[in-house]
Amino acid sequence: MGEIIGIIIAGAIIGALARLFMKGDQNLGVLWTIILGALGALAGTFVAGLFGVDDTAGIDWIRWIISIILAIVFISAYLAIRNRPRGT
Repeated sequence: MGEIIGIIIAGAIIGALARLFMKGDQNLGVLWTIILGALGALAGTFVAGLFGVDDTAGIDWIRWIISIILAIVFISAYLAIRNRPRGT
């Protein structure tokens, strides 16, 4: 249960930071911010592990930066899919 709460908190922080660094207005609710931020955090941890920087002494700044970048990608993709025109 503690891991789920940790993922939700990390998702909220990563998602909020990702939206802060994105330009323009993102019409995105809090729930989707948390979900996409959590996906960015999980994917960021995986990618950081591939580079061997997932567990460093102190704060894992590189992992956080990778997670925020991936959350930006996920939010951008979600907004692009949601805002595309439907049919002709």
